[in-house]
Amino acid sequence: MSLRGLLLIAIVAGALLTPIAAYSYQSETVVDGGTISGIVMLAGPAPGPVQLEVSKDKDVCGVKPLYDQSLVVGSNGGIANAVVTLADIQKGEPLTPLQDVKFDQKGCEYIPHVIAFPAGSTIEIINSDGILHNIHTESTINPVVDMAQPGFKKTIEVTIADPEVIKVGCDAHNWMEGWWYATANPYYAITGPDGKYTIKNVPPGSYTVEVWQEKLGVAKQPVIVGTDASVKADFTMKLAQGQERAQ
Repeated sequence: MSLRGLLLIAIVAGALLTPIAAYSYQSETVVDGGTISGIVMLAGPAPGPVQLEVSKDKDVCGVKPLYDQSLVVGSNGGIANAVVTLADIQKGEPLTPLQDVKFDQKGCEYIPHVIAFPAGSTIEIINSDGILHNIHTESTINPVVDMAQPGFKKTIEVTIADPEVIKVGCDAHNWMEGWWYATANPYYAITGPDGKYTIKNVPPGSYTVEVWQEKLGVAKQPVIVGTDASVKADFTMKLAQGQERAQ
């Protein structure tokens, strides 16, 4: 093969490996915005609850049974703690970082289990347990957070500058797991215990609604939002083969 041909292959391969650059979100006054709402459901029966093994600090962590929170399904089949975003919206309400996002360590579990917030927001990490925790994040875009939080240090503040889905754990208690979802725009929601969500004041236009769930992955669907209109975007997600037995 010629040198030119090899160079072309290298360029194409590099383009496939390079992340697509994020567009620049723009703020504008939204007039006659619409609403997107729906429900995120689990296909089929929900797996049974899995109790976590508490192996340390049982006087605090073992006061009540702790259960795996990676897939919480309501009595109606709705999935809680899924993050719904408009993946491709380019302009709308101002992207305003928050200063009061709370992430508590209480009973040796994270409350809430999943938090979502605009990129640039500051998270207040709370230690309600009064024992040693160590917050440790898994991220590739934002700097990794790895901080000990003794019982006397009630709060730690961390700012997440860039959009990313970040897994959070505790080096002192290996069963603890939570998630931070830093969004690229202000149009997002977390599903409630019944799997329902609502995103308001969306500028009229065509968008992609995206659902992320830590165990089930990502689902997408297109929507068209009319002037001062309400649009439904429901999702049904399913466990991969073998995940049912893992529960």
